[in-house]
Amino acid sequence: MTERGDIPVFRNNPVMVLLLSILTCGVYHIYWNIKVAEVFNAVGKREVISPTMAALSGCCLPVNIYFYYLCGHALADLGRAIGKEEQLRGKATMLLILGILFPMVAAMIVQGHINELYPDA
Repeated sequence: MTERGDIPVFRNNPVMVLLLSILTCGVYHIYWNIKVAEVFNAVGKREVISPTMAALSGCCLPVNIYFYYLCGHALADLGRAIGKEEQLRGKATMLLILGILFPMVAAMIVQGHINELYPDA
């Protein structure tokens, strides 16, 4: 388990991620990408996802696909932090496919796993 004091708190209901992204015509999704990049960078203790690339991924489909590719690989670090490394390691391909076809569903899955970092929040 990782010490969570240095990990920024970004806890949201996955359904709210979907609704806010739709209601704001994707603007919230850009903000969400940046916050997720911050969390993954803190969990991995290195720059896994550039905040600039995270912001651009909300506007450009090829960059968005790459964002979910990186998220899928960062799930191994997240899994290590929450004690579910083996369960989350194999989700990279699934996130990549969902990132292409249904990016909001991929965002909901990622948010659900990020929420597991904060059991008491």
